[in-house]
Amino acid sequence: MAKGKVTFDEERCKGCGLCVAACPMKIISLDISRINNKGYNPSRVMDMDKCIGCGNCGIMCPDYVITVEKGN
Repeated sequence: MAKGKVTFDEERCKGCGLCVAACPMKIISLDISRINNKGYNPSRVMDMDKCIGCGNCGIMCPDYVITVEKGN
């Protein structure tokens, strides 16, 4: 069961990859199968069950497109 939940405002994401580098669980990647309205590949979580809710991704995001919620 996930200890955290990460959501992205994908249309505002510019695909910089800082969240990918900051994730200690290595569960965030750039979604190369999608392009948002700005023309970027947005970030996504590959396996939410492995999220520990640390918030590193949200802290690193320069555009505040990531919301991290702690689980129970």
